[in-house]
Amino acid sequence: MEENKNLYSAVQPTNSLTIGNYLGAVKNFVALQNDYNCFYAIANMHAITVRQNPAELRRRTLELAALYIACGIDPEKCVLYVQSHVPAHAELCWILNTFTYVGEMERMTQFKDKSRKHADNINMGLMDYPVLMAADILLYQTAYVPVGKDQTQHVEITRDIAQRFNNAYSPTFTVPECVYVKAGAKICDLLDPSKKMSKSAENVNGSIFLSDDKDTVIRKFKRAVTDSEAVIKYDPETKPGVSNLLSIYSVFTDKSVAEAEADFAGKGYGDFKLAVGEAVADKLAPIQREQARLLADKAYLDGVLKSGAERAAYTANKTLNKVYKKIGFYQG
Repeated sequence: MEENKNLYSAVQPTNSLTIGNYLGAVKNFVALQNDYNCFYAIANMHAITVRQNPAELRRRTLELAALYIACGIDPEKCVLYVQSHVPAHAELCWILNTFTYVGEMERMTQFKDKSRKHADNINMGLMDYPVLMAADILLYQTAYVPVGKDQTQHVEITRDIAQRFNNAYSPTFTVPECVYVKAGAKICDLLDPSKKMSKSAENVNGSIFLSDDKDTVIRKFKRAVTDSEAVIKYDPETKPGVSNLLSIYSVFTDKSVAEAEADFAGKGYGDFKLAVGEAVADKLAPIQREQARLLADKAYLDGVLKSGAERAAYTANKTLNKVYKKIGFYQG
């Protein structure tokens, strides 16, 4: 029997991706497409659990598709599609709701966090988010889900739901496993290095977005928090700001942290911050140019997403039809 190498991941088209998202997710997606059957979704259904501007959501959906391709994701090698273009996601989610307990959803870390951030809009979609995520994964008989060490909770609930269904009706879903992606450097907020760099940070000056032009990148790095010691060395405990900048410089120049330290021996923080900013901006420039070229060819992007949705639906509908048969839905 052929090994199941299906892999699934999704990113919401909300806000621009940061360099942390690029290093922790997108760069790994590019590598994974050579070894797995990859399904990469633009998760616009997940995005609307928080109120979105409709025009912006449409624009960001296309921008994310173009960005994926600009970063090296090949739509011939993998399935790149928009989540809402495959209705099976919502259909399977409803069925999986009947195999999920309210208490489980209330305990989910993300529900608690988002409820605090959006206290004026604690909607059912916010609570049901992990069940839709389970449907996303299970539709494609996914064997592997790439995650960071802090992202396993959603995969665990997906495994629980899959096993519940399989035990009730006989094996139907592949029970997925986590693939712990190469962590690389942990990229922290430039203004508060105790926090991970986030695309939804309240202060945008702490995050470097893939869409930031060179002047913006350098301006943000110039404002980055360091310390009063004026010594450039890697010590996350006592020098978190400087260490964060060294990590960023290291991954964007393909140098070790030790080599990065040597580059700045005897130099001041001003020169250091400028060099980090230039290294990042120089790496982002070709991605930005390619994204702009792709966005200018909307017909091409629409074609990629249409083809991706058709390929995704082919696999998803096979799973959904199997589920309908198992639970007793009349199909004629």
